[in-house]
Amino acid sequence: MGQLDGRVAIVTGGARGIGREYSLGLAVEGAAVAIADLADAGEVVAEIEAAGGRALAVRVDVSDAESTREMATATASALGSIDILVNNAAYYTTVFRGPFDEIPVDEWDKAFAINVRGPWLCACAVAPYMRAAGYGKIINIASMTVSDGTPGFMHYVTTKAAVTGLTRTLARELGEHDICVNTVTPDYIPHDADYAARQPEWLDNWIESGRCFKRKQVPSDMVGTVVFLASSASDFVTGQNVAVNGGRQFF
Repeated sequence: MGQLDGRVAIVTGGARGIGREYSLGLAVEGAAVAIADLADAGEVVAEIEAAGGRALAVRVDVSDAESTREMATATASALGSIDILVNNAAYYTTVFRGPFDEIPVDEWDKAFAINVRGPWLCACAVAPYMRAAGYGKIINIASMTVSDGTPGFMHYVTTKAAVTGLTRTLARELGEHDICVNTVTPDYIPHDADYAARQPEWLDNWIESGRCFKRKQVPSDMVGTVVFLASSASDFVTGQNVAVNGGRQFF
C-alpha cells in the first residue's frame, strides 16, 4: 500500500528535471499523476504506466488562465478527481543574469508570469475540485535564493519570495475546506547539465561547505518531503515553508 493510493496529483513542469522526480515519486506511492508541461511528457507517462501506475500527459501554459482550467478539466475527466497540486513549473535555467538595473522589463514580467501568476492560476483551477471534495494538498516550490538574497537575478529571487506569501494567503483562504497549502524550499540542485556548466567554478564548493551534509543536492532529495506534504500524514500542516537544504541554513 502506498501513502497516496487512490489520490490524483497534478505536477506542473513534471516532464523533466526535478518535476520528473516528483511525478515518479508520487506515482510510486500510488497516486495517479497528470504531468502538466509545455514539454512532451510521454516518456514519463510511459515509465509510470510500465510500472503499473496511471498517468496522463497534459500540455499547459501555466501563465494562461484558460490553459490551466483546461488542465484541471482534463485531469478530473481522465483520472476522476484532483487531490494534489505540485506547482513546480518555473522560469529559471534560461533566466537573464545581471545587475538589477539591467534586467529588461519584459524579462521581469516573464519571470512573474510563470513563477507567480502560474501557481496562482493553477491553484484557482484546481480549487473548485478540492473544495467540492473537502480535501486537497497544494505544494508550492520556492528557493534558497530568497534567504540568500542571491545577487544577479533579482526578478527570479523576488518571484520565489512571492511564492511564500501566496502559500500563506492560500492556506488562510482554503483552510476551512481542509485544503493544506505549503511551500518546499530546495537549495541549489545542479540537475540541468547545461545550466550547471555556466555557473562559477566555486559555486558547488561554496554551497556544499555550508551544509551539514557535505555533498551535492540531487532531485531525489526533494521527493520524500513532497510526498509527505501530499499525504494524509501532513493533514495538520499548512502555511509552512519546509526547507530541504542539507542543513545549509536553519529556519
